[in-house]
Formats: sequence, C-alpha cells, structure tokens
Amino acid sequence: MSGEPSTDATVLVVDDEQRAADTYASALGEEYEVLTAYGGREALSIVDDDVDVVLLDRRMSELSGDEVLEEILHRKLDCRVAMVTAVNPDFDILELGFDDYVVKPVGKDGLLATVERLLAMAEYDETHTRLSSLQLKRNVLALEKSDAELDESEEFERLEARIDELEAQLDDIESTTDIPDQRTR
Repeated sequence: MSGEPSTDATVLVVDDEQRAADTYASALGEEYEVLTAYGGREALSIVDDDVDVVLLDRRMSELSGDEVLEEILHRKLDCRVAMVTAVNPDFDILELGFDDYVVKPVGKDGLLATVERLLAMAEYDETHTRLSSLQLKRNVLALEKSDAELDESEEFERLEARIDELEAQLDDIESTTDIPDQRTR
C-alpha cells in the first residue's frame, strides 16, 4: 500500500518554522506515522506515551526546545528525543537530557538514520532491562539451588535459553545499528 508507514513507530516533528517541520514530516512519512507541531506548546499538547521519537527544534519563539524537553522528561514520557537544530552544540548541552543532537541542515537520509538510531536505542534498553531481570533470577536460583536441582529443572533450562536469546538480540542490535554504548546511560 503506497503512502502507508512501513513501521508502527510514531515520530513527532516539532519546529516553529512550518516549512521545515512539513519537509521533515514528508521525508519520514513513508516509514513512520508522523505528527507535526509548529511550536513548543502545540508539541506538549500532542506528545504522550504513544510517541516513540521526538525531533525537536531547539530555538523556537514561544517555548524553546530545551523547555519542551524538560517537560517531556518531567512527565516521564517513554520516548526518545533528538534535538534537530541550527544551534551549534556548546557545553550547555551537558545538562540536557536528549538522546541525539543533529545540526541543521539535515536531509532525508540523516533524519531517517536519526530515527532508526533512536528506535534501536529504545529496543536495546528494553531488551537489556529484560535480560538483566532474567540474569538476576538465574543468579538467585544458582545461589539457592544445588547443581543437581538446576540440571534437572526444565524451567531453569528455559531461563538460560531465554537469556542466550536476549544476549544474541543485544549483539544483533549493537552490530547492525550505530548506537552509543548504552552501559554508560
């Protein structure tokens, strides 16, 4: 079906320059469901846990991207945020909780790569959390049960197989996607 997104990820494009926002939305529309906001206040009225990625202009007139980002973080929304802005980064970015920083101008390929990277980061984090939980359970059982009990347990065998699967998934995400080392997050 032409014109329909190829994934179920939702991207919110926020830029007070309507032409820029519409251009980015058009570039992403074939791959993702795209929402557009032409300012910070409108973005905050739209963004919720259904949004997976926010592409956020930093310098906007009514409400800055920094302020929008602060509110997104305050609401503890489950989305990744990339600043897509003409503002060259300075040391002040160290205090901001975004996931990526892209300096304009940026083309379709750059936008797609940014969204793909952010989605991969989210998948990596979710998989890593599941893996850590299962590893903890395995370690508790290994401390409390004898080797014989562990060897005889089908549940423990399934647990170890699931851990192996999740470790392979993490390796796959790391090898196929340009994501930063998540262990330092």
